[in-house]
Amino acid sequence: MKKGIIVYQSKYGAAKKYAEWLQGMINFYCVEISKVTADEMMPYETVIFCGGIYASGIAGLPFLKKHINKLKNKKVAILCVGASPYDESAFAEIKAHNLTGDLKDIPLFYGRGAWNESKMKFVDRTLCKMMQKSVAKKDPSTYEPWMKALMNARGENCDWTDKRYLTPLLDYLQK
Repeated sequence: MKKGIIVYQSKYGAAKKYAEWLQGMINFYCVEISKVTADEMMPYETVIFCGGIYASGIAGLPFLKKHINKLKNKKVAILCVGASPYDESAFAEIKAHNLTGDLKDIPLFYGRGAWNESKMKFVDRTLCKMMQKSVAKKDPSTYEPWMKALMNARGENCDWTDKRYLTPLLDYLQK
């Protein structure tokens, strides 16, 4: 049996960056989700899914949901990557929204990603601008952490990726 595989889906590069950092730290095979089948994951003891958060959903999760029964006897973990700073309540909402049914007991970890409007697809950029307009109508003293981050990133290129976000996942893998 092979040690582990990292399967990722990355729209703008931050999730891929974390997947590649993990690969370098733990020497697992690393592959984009579109280039792997569930059967190709079977020889591995550990399977790590890594995907960006978009509109509260974790990229690549439908693939995991579809094949979770094949992975029952494996150590499975998910690393989600988002532009917002880590916030306990927001993270709990992401977990409750995404990890339901057979996925509810899978450990979920968080890594902060990046923000670059010039790289965003038109639809994503438009949705972000609409959200910024909506948030701008609120009293800044009432902003939640994600709202502050959204407003501060406006017009900026930001890269908050940091290998330190991988520490909790690495600790879990050593158990």
